[in-house]
Amino acid sequence: MPLARIDLAEGKTADYRRTIGEVVYDALVEVMNAPKDDRFQVITQHPAQDFIFDPSFLGIQRSKDCVFIQVTLNAGRTVDQKRAFYKAIADELHERLSLRREDVFICLVEVSKENWSFGNGEAQYAK
Repeated sequence: MPLARIDLAEGKTADYRRTIGEVVYDALVEVMNAPKDDRFQVITQHPAQDFIFDPSFLGIQRSKDCVFIQVTLNAGRTVDQKRAFYKAIADELHERLSLRREDVFICLVEVSKENWSFGNGEAQYAK
């Protein structure tokens, strides 16, 4: 039940954006054990002046191609799963889009299951 919000500076093609979405979805299913077909994503491009990040925070040199990936998901994954998830995304985006690993910024937001409604005004996973 993850929700992925992917933000980047404007100017990338629809294919480029779609590939980012595919990579994130595949990593969620394969590494984080999200259910297949549980794909909810918002991909947004921003004018460069509205897409702000520090180009060298923590000694990581970021370029104008930096991508923010924020995933809201159920709590409970291990630190090892999270590390494998970050690596899978960075490696696959580098492989498929030549996106520098330094330009892949990922943030996970963990919530409990009762915080989701998939429609009908119901909390499908609340106990």
